[in-house]
Amino acid sequence: MDAYDSYRANGAHSDIFGAFGEPRDYWVRSSRERGNRVYPTKPLIGFILGKTELNGGWGQKADAAARLHNAGYIIVDQNDQPTERPERYEHLMEGADRIRLCALNYFIEPAREKSAREVSIRAGDLSAGIGLKDAFPNICQALGGEKFQKLAQVPPPTSTEPNPSSSTVFTYTLNSQPEADTVTDTKKAPSPSAVNLILYGPPGTGKTYQTAWEAVRLCLGDEATAALNGQDGRAELMSTYRSLVSEGRIEFVTFHQSMSYEEFIEGLRPTTDQSEDSSAGTGFRLEPAPGIFRRISERAEKGVPTAPRENVVSLDGRQVFKMSIARANVAAEDYLFEEAISEGHTLLGWEDIDFSDDRFSDVEEILEACRTHGEREGEVTLQSGQVSQVDVFRNQLDVGDIIVVTKGNRLFRAIGEITGEYQYRQRDNRKYCHRRSVRWLWVDRDGVPASEIYDSNFTMKSIYALDLARLDTVAIESYMNSGGEPIHREARPHVLIIDEINRANISKVFGELITLLEPDKRLGTDNEIRLTLPYSKKSFGVPQNLHVIGTMNTADRSIALLDTALRRRFSFKELMPDPSVLSDNVDGVDLQKLLSTINERIEYLFDREHQIGHAYFTGCQTRADIESVMRDKVIPLLAEYFYEDWSKVAAVLGDSTHGPARFLDAKQIAVPGGMTEDDFSSEKLRWTVKDKFDFSEFAA
Repeated sequence: MDAYDSYRANGAHSDIFGAFGEPRDYWVRSSRERGNRVYPTKPLIGFILGKTELNGGWGQKADAAARLHNAGYIIVDQNDQPTERPERYEHLMEGADRIRLCALNYFIEPAREKSAREVSIRAGDLSAGIGLKDAFPNICQALGGEKFQKLAQVPPPTSTEPNPSSSTVFTYTLNSQPEADTVTDTKKAPSPSAVNLILYGPPGTGKTYQTAWEAVRLCLGDEATAALNGQDGRAELMSTYRSLVSEGRIEFVTFHQSMSYEEFIEGLRPTTDQSEDSSAGTGFRLEPAPGIFRRISERAEKGVPTAPRENVVSLDGRQVFKMSIARANVAAEDYLFEEAISEGHTLLGWEDIDFSDDRFSDVEEILEACRTHGEREGEVTLQSGQVSQVDVFRNQLDVGDIIVVTKGNRLFRAIGEITGEYQYRQRDNRKYCHRRSVRWLWVDRDGVPASEIYDSNFTMKSIYALDLARLDTVAIESYMNSGGEPIHREARPHVLIIDEINRANISKVFGELITLLEPDKRLGTDNEIRLTLPYSKKSFGVPQNLHVIGTMNTADRSIALLDTALRRRFSFKELMPDPSVLSDNVDGVDLQKLLSTINERIEYLFDREHQIGHAYFTGCQTRADIESVMRDKVIPLLAEYFYEDWSKVAAVLGDSTHGPARFLDAKQIAVPGGMTEDDFSSEKLRWTVKDKFDFSEFAA
């Protein structure tokens, strides 16, 4: 909306906003106090997505008004009167979820932006703002419930009587976190202030190495990194860097021209339902999937468990599996779940065959046994349920791993730790003969929504590994330790490296989250900001212990052309060629003089941002190495810089048509038949790269 105001005032972003013409039908109410609080839906979503063609209404889930409605914004007419939600559109959010998001966007977050200590929401005001009628019981229930407290990150509110009523007022204390089962210690982080840094310079100036050093320094602190600086510590530095990458504390991504919000923050991904009897479902659906920025932000926010006590269970070093015990919707099979809980084991169906023998650690042996002794009809392959599911249960599920027992696709009802290897116990009905012993950590027979711990519903497969990136680690650990003590976690520094940050459309990639990068808007600060993500509807903020390092090649694009919003939120460090790191004698060639001379000439003929970096020559041990770098890297790069004007390339190399030819040969092109010399005023030269270079100008 700020961008649209700029467009109205001075024409900024006209390439997007100007493509939509005059707004007409669908409008959205701003959550901030503005002179005019009404904005057209289509240009706003177009700006966020970087698109100029889309529908502005809400007939489809991807339409502009539908996106804003489902993100908790109020769709209005041009006079700021709420537009009634069409009942026929089932994809439009309604009920308590909608009430909670609107309360967050229009009351909680604006108060936080003003640094208010508390905010009050009157049920009647929220009802009128949304355009609901006779919905005060639902509104009061939503505002007073735990889900809203978790969404808004506020403690339980106080409320006035009568409740529920249009006059009921809920008052929330801000800038304090609700009590939780997880305690995160942020005092141990070596780097307490969030760093947003861009390293920029010509190609070959060591930006990649410097990025690795900065990332390791931010993760481990200055003292631990001091010994890793310089050429002598390079191998140990890169080893430490790779170790931090494997721990998930450093992530690397390269921006490109087609990079989008959906890739970087979150987007919709197709997923298929799978059943116990087949390897794939009959169709697919689109579900929210986190991008790299959301993943590392949540990982940094959750922290790392420190010194867990004997009776406290964490997920570190464990896999988490979804598992079904019998069919939850068949009452006649309820006894199987009760048996598993009471006797301390889990059960799997699929064929009455004893797979205890060691040879069944090979899935091919399981396949052969099912083909020979199995009773299920049809062709049996490695993808068949009786093969693949038994293989997961017997061979892939390790002692110490965690199982989440589901109740249908949308609920889970137990969490346990695997404590024993595969066993076969024959039953009278010859079903559910496969078992593993389990220490049950949490049980709720009614079930809890899958969304509490996972960012999608479960599939129908009997058992499969859950994607840890999509798992709410803090939430599931809270369930696992619901009867024990809190898990203390250390908020260690994390670093996101964005290579070639200037190549992407920053407004398109970061969208509304660009504001969250500012150090004073990070989680836990006085000006903390959280936003509701458009696809998952999750409340999202950037933690203080996440640092962002970007790199940009000034030969590709000047720093002056960077997105203004990005420049305001990052500090910049220039890396220029450093001849002093090179040898002054490699087989008689002074590399320091060679690089300095070439760069002086480039700066004179072009500019300083297109110089040659020292990294091109750091690996040169012989004259042949130097010739290879000049022939295969430097000369082609110069030709690109000067747009194939070989006379300027020759000037940079110290060659001329009248002087000695050290790197290039120039021969005059004879006038072709049918043309006269007077047709062109200047002589035409054919430039070729010499077979052998003359480095006498740069002799050691």
